[in-house]
Amino acid sequence: MPSKITIATCSLAGCFGCHMSLLDVDERLLDLLEIVEFDRSPINDIKTITGMVDIGLVEGGLCNEENVHVLQHFRAHCIVLVAVGECAVTGGIPSMRNHHTLRECLEESYIRGTGVDNAHIPDDAELPLLLSKVYPLHEVVTVDYSLPGCPPSADAFWHFLTEHIAGRDSRLPRQLLRFD
Repeated sequence: MPSKITIATCSLAGCFGCHMSLLDVDERLLDLLEIVEFDRSPINDIKTITGMVDIGLVEGGLCNEENVHVLQHFRAHCIVLVAVGECAVTGGIPSMRNHHTLRECLEESYIRGTGVDNAHIPDDAELPLLLSKVYPLHEVVTVDYSLPGCPPSADAFWHFLTEHIAGRDSRLPRQLLRFD
């Protein structure tokens, strides 16, 4: 029996909506599991990549040093890396903070914000160091494919994965592109 295609997933600075959309393939997930095996993924609760994987699906942009480290580790362990969703492709909603300095954002959130009582900016050494701006994945590593959408639909995931695994053109037809 031929070995299965391995897939790893992770979420960086995003809302986890892309993973939820992947789960929305519903019963087709059982068909997918006939040909793929999930490595690192919240689907199976494996927290680290256990070796080289065929396809890495990464949602979310990069807003802190931990995100960069996880992405670089993914890139080093994925034959094909896919930026999934608008946060990964363009920086998405988290990149709205790029119009302000990091200091302005922190002060608005922790000092001047509505309902802030004990006003101080958190500085615990265990918190990941924030980057000065939010970056899409391709600004830090080489991305092989992008799966746009906010989030990409379950049908978009299904189309991309089944076509790519079959060695066919995996570009999304226009009707599968959505931003809602």
